[in-house]
Amino acid sequence: MEGRKGSDSTDYTEQKDINMKNQLKKGIVSFDVDMTLLNHQDWKIPISAMKALERLRTQYYIVVATGRDMDAKFSVGLTELIGPDAMIQLNGTKITADGQILYEHQMDQKLVRELLQFTEGKSFAMGVTVGSEDYFMNAEYVTRHDMIRWGQSDRSFQDPWKLLEMPVRTMAYIGKEPGAKLVEEAFPQVKLPMFSSREGADVIERKVSKADGLARLCEYWEMPVSQTIAFGDRDFRN
Repeated sequence: MEGRKGSDSTDYTEQKDINMKNQLKKGIVSFDVDMTLLNHQDWKIPISAMKALERLRTQYYIVVATGRDMDAKFSVGLTELIGPDAMIQLNGTKITADGQILYEHQMDQKLVRELLQFTEGKSFAMGVTVGSEDYFMNAEYVTRHDMIRWGQSDRSFQDPWKLLEMPVRTMAYIGKEPGAKLVEEAFPQVKLPMFSSREGADVIERKVSKADGLARLCEYWEMPVSQTIAFGDRDFRN
């Protein structure tokens, strides 16, 4: 399932408002959340970064481009704190602006099933956090990761096979880099760009990316791609 929500033609009044707003905006500035805005040492956004956002938003659209689901429990409060004009979530598979979903893409259930089957019994975990619930195959590796990194784990693990009845846009891999490469070799249609900690990765279909999401927002705001800047801790095309 994928595509733009609503009708193909934007309401005239709404489009007029967008065009008037664009006359006041020089371009788009996009930020990743983890290891870019959010400091993982204290899990806060530095005051200096918040001041920079406030200065930029007077002349630029502020966009969050992240692998996170900004509605999940680990992201609570970040949207309100950053105050973006739009969000490219889950590595480009969900794009929201002006209170509406502009685009979304879901993994085929067959691919989700095959990934879970491949993961079962191996020395890494794979799954999704939905809201406050965690659907992971080999959940013990998630718990171990949490204990090493944060000294605690308060997950609410559910049956991972229930993912076959739910919309899945991307998945999370918890484990070392060799296991991620093993998944990529078995499933050439997905990519697993490692987190900066090298202890996990996003599981993303190769046909989607944050860069594609930014291009969709340029189309929505009628803004040339040449007037965009993106900040992050890894290749924006992933």
